[in-house]
Amino acid sequence: MNWLEIGRRVLGGGAATREEALEALSAPDDELLSLLDAAFRVRLRHFGRGVRLHVIRNARSGACGEDCAYCSQSAKAHTDAPTYSMQADEAIIEGAREAERLGAMRYCIVFSGRGPIEADLERLCGILRRIKSETRLETCASMGILTLEQVRRLKAAGLNRFNHNLETSERYFPSICSTHTYAQRKATARAVKQAGLDLCSGVLLGMGETFEDRVDVALDLREIGADSIPVNFLDPRPGTRLEGLSRLPANECLKALAAFRLLLPDRELRMAGGREACLGPMQALGLFAANSMFTRGYLTTPGQGYEADLKMIESAGFEIAEIVDA
Repeated sequence: MNWLEIGRRVLGGGAATREEALEALSAPDDELLSLLDAAFRVRLRHFGRGVRLHVIRNARSGACGEDCAYCSQSAKAHTDAPTYSMQADEAIIEGAREAERLGAMRYCIVFSGRGPIEADLERLCGILRRIKSETRLETCASMGILTLEQVRRLKAAGLNRFNHNLETSERYFPSICSTHTYAQRKATARAVKQAGLDLCSGVLLGMGETFEDRVDVALDLREIGADSIPVNFLDPRPGTRLEGLSRLPANECLKALAAFRLLLPDRELRMAGGREACLGPMQALGLFAANSMFTRGYLTTPGQGYEADLKMIESAGFEIAEIVDA
């Protein structure tokens, strides 16, 4: 496959086809660098060498009644994940101040559960107003399944973006979750777009899905207009239904990032959960396709640390994207 030619076509205003994306996912390892080169040229056109840092806050953890097979916060899993109700307002706001000090562009506030209770939603609206008045950060929230009215309330309080991942393809989703549907996830994503917020919606790879599933969910993300796409790699958690799976090899993860970049050329593409565990010393290569990453860890697992992230970014020839007024 002539990846350079495909990259040039994408730069001309197109995107990879479904067949080309499947070829990227199954490409021989000998073609990995040429595939990443094509993805990098597209990334460079739209985002330069900047890396957008995101800091995530697990504002309410555990005791979730949904049965997502990968999740250590599900009440149906048997894990040591922390369980607590919504954190104090001031603790969440101080987390935003710290994120800004670290040079993060966006602060992501996450709640476990199918959807928010009214008290938490109202408190979050107040917290968002404080964060917007005290920092220059863009804000993101993840609260599960929401109605259009709830999304509009969050926007009025100052929310910039809402996260609701599709996780996997419509075909494979029932193998991962039975307590809600793929259609419900897409409905929430569409409500976010209808309300005029940025939509963050991504995937979790390595759950036993096929290459076809990976391409299908990427195309669904393009169809619903996802603005930001976190690509997570399963790091199987003991006590979950997927604990017996193996981690994806680094080369497979890199091919997935490149395929997503060629399918979604101008979207923010984030190396998200599992990057340290699955990519290991090859993490920096992911930045040639992805222009965004979390730092300081994830919801229930730590990352490699902020200083190590900075060193990796700079050593690979990239730079922290500047904070812009939100």
